[in-house]
Order: sequence, then C-alpha cells, then structure tokens
Amino acid sequence: MRTHYCGHIKKKDISQKITICGWIHKKRNIGKVLFIDVRDRSGIIQVVFIFQKNNKLFQLAETLKNESCIKIFGKVQERSFKNKNLNIKTGEIEVIAIKLKIFNYSKKLPFDINNITSKKNKLKFRYLDIRQTNILNNLKIRHLIVNNIISFLNKNKFLNIETPFLTSSTPEGARDYLVPSRIYPKKFYALPQSPQLFKQLLMISGIDRYYQIVKCFRDEDLRANRQPEFTQIDIEVSFMSESKLRYLMEKMISQLWLKIKNVKLKKMKIMSFHESIKKFGTDKPDLRNPIKLFDIHNFLKKEFIFKDFDIKKHRIISFKIPNGMKIKSQKINLYVKEIKKNNVNSIHILEIKNFTIFNFHTKKIIFENINKNEIKKIIQKNQLEKNDLLVVIYGFSDLVNKICAKIRDIIARDLKIINSSDWSFVWIKHFPLFKKNNKNSFSSVHHPFTSPLNNNIEELIKNPKIALSNSYDMIINGQEIGGGSIRIHKKKIQEIVFKIIGLNKKIQKEKFGFFLRSLKYGTPPHAGIAFGLDRITMLLTDSKNISDVIAFPKTTSARCLITGAPHYLKK
Repeated sequence: MRTHYCGHIKKKDISQKITICGWIHKKRNIGKVLFIDVRDRSGIIQVVFIFQKNNKLFQLAETLKNESCIKIFGKVQERSFKNKNLNIKTGEIEVIAIKLKIFNYSKKLPFDINNITSKKNKLKFRYLDIRQTNILNNLKIRHLIVNNIISFLNKNKFLNIETPFLTSSTPEGARDYLVPSRIYPKKFYALPQSPQLFKQLLMISGIDRYYQIVKCFRDEDLRANRQPEFTQIDIEVSFMSESKLRYLMEKMISQLWLKIKNVKLKKMKIMSFHESIKKFGTDKPDLRNPIKLFDIHNFLKKEFIFKDFDIKKHRIISFKIPNGMKIKSQKINLYVKEIKKNNVNSIHILEIKNFTIFNFHTKKIIFENINKNEIKKIIQKNQLEKNDLLVVIYGFSDLVNKICAKIRDIIARDLKIINSSDWSFVWIKHFPLFKKNNKNSFSSVHHPFTSPLNNNIEELIKNPKIALSNSYDMIINGQEIGGGSIRIHKKKIQEIVFKIIGLNKKIQKEKFGFFLRSLKYGTPPHAGIAFGLDRITMLLTDSKNISDVIAFPKTTSARCLITGAPHYLKK
C-alpha cells in the first residue's frame, strides 16, 4: 500500500515517485498552494498541493482536517532554500502530490495536546494521545530496551521460559488479583505478583539460567512509578556466586545505558543497607545529592542531649543546607513545616559564626552553652562553609530517617545542586531479613525465600530481629530498578523462616506444601534478580511517570479509562 515511511524519505529519493500513508499533522493554505504535514510512526513529511497543477486534487485536499487518515502518491523534490526546516529530519525535502486517497476523515480531537488538565481525557483516548505525542517515541525506546536485554541474556546462555499466569495464591507482600474458576465453583486462581516460586522450581529442574519478560500483578496503592500490572525482567541462576550475578547484571544495565543514552557508566558503588540509612535516611539514595546526614550525639555532653534520648530508638542528626543563609526565610519556614508535618517536632535551623551557634527560624534556644571545641567538631563533621545553615533534628529513628530522606531531596531540588545529566548507580546490600509489622510480629523485608546472610540456624531462631539477608537492590538516581537475593535452598531453613513470619505447619503445607516438597530433591544453590522494565524505560526516556512508557496504563485509582474497567460482573 505504501513504498516509504514518512520519516524515512531522504535527499537520495529526490525525483522518485513514492506512496506514503499516515495522518494529517498540520495544514497551511496560502491561497493557490496547500501544505500538509503527513505523519506516521517514523516522523513527518511535508506534502504540497498546487492548484494550477491539479485543481480537483487541490479542492479535495482542502476538505481534509487534522488527524484524517490518507494515502498520498507523489514525487519527491528538494525544498527551496528559504523553505527548508532543519529542525526535522525530512526538512530539506517535500512531496508534490499527484494522487490523494482519503481513508477516513477525523473529528476534532477530544483534548488539547498542550492542555495539562486534559490528562483524564488523554487516558480515555490513549490511542490518539500515542499518535500525537512523545509517548510513541517512548514505546520505540522500550522496544529497543527489550531487544537489547534479550540479546544480552541470550548471548550469556540464559533460556527464555514462560511460567503460568493462573496459579495459587501465596503471601508475597500485596493483595492478589483473583480469577474465579468456571470448572471449580467458589474456587479461584491468583494472578502472579511475580514468578518467584516457579523460577525457583526451574532451578530445581536443572534449567541453570532462566529469564522471562513477564507481566506481574499487585493490588496495592499506586503512585508515579507503580501500576497494578507491570512488566518485570525476571532472572534466576544456579551455581553462581552473588558477586558474579551482580557483575553480569551490572554489565547488562551498563550496555543498555550506552546503547540508548550513549552514556558510559562508572563501576557501580556498593553500600550496605545500614550505611545507606545512616548517611541518607533511605535505602534508595540518590548519590548525586551531596547532602549527607551525620549523627552528632557523640559530640554533645550529656547535659545537652535530649533527656529521653535512647541510642537504640532515637537519632540526633545534622546536615547542612549549602548557602542556606541566602535562601529566603519563607522557604526555610516551608522546610520546617514539612518536617513538623511528619511528627518530628524537634527541629532546629542553626547559623554558626565564630564557633557560636545562633538559632535561626526556631523559637527555643538550644546548645547555647556548647563550648567551641564541640562546635568545631560539628562544623568539621558537616563540612560547614560560609553562609551554610546547619539543620539539627531529633526524634524516633524511623521518623527522622524518613523525613530527612525527603527533605534532603526537596532542598537539593530547590537549590539545583544535582546535575541532572549525571547518573548515580549503587548496589544496596544486606537488608534486614525481617521487619516488625503492625501486629508486633515479623514479616519478610523482601520475600520469605530470601536466604539469611549467615545460615547459622541457632542464631536465626534466637535473634531474628538482627538477622540480615543475602540480598541486593540496584538503585539509579534514587529509583530502585531491580532487586534480588540468594535464595534459600535448604528445606529446614525455609521452614524456620516461615515459622518466624507466623506461618504454622498447617499454613505452610496449605500455601507452600508443593514448594517445600520440591526442596527435598537435590535443590541447587541459586540466586536471582528482577528488574522493573517500566521504571528502566521511564529513566531512559527522561519521563516522570511510568504511565508515559506504557501503551495503555491505568489511572492512580487503578481504572482503565478506555474500557471503563473494572466493571460489576453481570450474571
């Protein structure tokens, strides 16, 4: 039906007769000459209709409206010098129309492409939004990402193997999406939150190296980097050390950034979970941000430490606001308000001159009698310079960490101290194996199949609270793009972990009996990792939301505006 894509026509095609198909992007009528920009997925080409050459063709073209679908037969010619448009790749040429076929006229689009308030309409008419915007380009880049990942894994002897979508419900951190069975009334399948157990079963099967680019489903609260259905690059290996697996994955991601962004990444840093929390308040640090947190209770004499201070429960931390004295007081007030909003009431903004502390934007005078030697240590620790402000926050460790992680990002954004063209990659390792939940019982930080860092069974049973996991997350610019772990491959350790998280023998048999049974048959040591394809694509396309890199995303309330789903079931 066509000989060329619009964006692929080049100067070498001058004088050739070609056929193109596409949509009308823009129309300009200057009297006896009509210019129409025709667009397809490859780009735009200018088509010219001249009244004197063919008045009937010209009159037919005049009836066209933007987004009408057409076919053009015409001759390629070079544009005149003054009409060249070097901002587009076909800007030096144009097509002189000879024939026009109209497949379909288009109504006016139901949204203004430049109007932010039409977000809901854009999702409702997503097929039109894709046609007109950079989302089409994002989807092309996503295609290249997938191709590169598949190529890398194939070259490294991984096998692409599918796992079931209709499976059994197993506790993995979020609510399951359930599918009713027609054959077995009142029984349900669960859609997988991940292929976790099946890929471990594949290792027991002797597959050795597995991968799959697969849909996963999690019924949880949504945000900018989370959708109810998402795409995972799922990877599992046998007989491979953690360091070798991380090396392979680092190589895969580095090649991807070089191919898509033409960015050569440095060797990724490695940091423990506890170090990351201590320095940045988060396990997803953006290392481009130079603001670091420092504990200062060691620098203060007992009389200056808060009376109820308990090193096991609380933190007294400090960090600097670079050139904070030059920030308007209204902005500083906003920082204080943001911190207090998160139930951290002991917040002090301090100015230090000649080793003397002055309270700044805080009513209560603190540390006024600290000697100069102590102040000097705090200044050196925070690397304070002229015009810097010092922030001191005291409270429960979890709250302090959470708000400091948030506020340091806000300050860095406001002060523009992050180079947006830089890329910060880091492995965060050795997360806690368990966490206390609301019922004061344990749950897994990652998932219950993560191996303890030290397989000392007696220590694990005796003190699970301090147990660390043999796990690793890859963080890019403060975004977790992948996470994995060494898996438990011994039945006894798996049963102990299940017991610690509150699964008695009956529940273990009911939920995981098939998996515990499989661990009896020569299970190899194995490890894995899963990357979020949507998040990787979001970063590589400089998008702010994963909905911009998914063809048909849901809203933040988990609705599909195109089809209206979810619906009530009609009997």
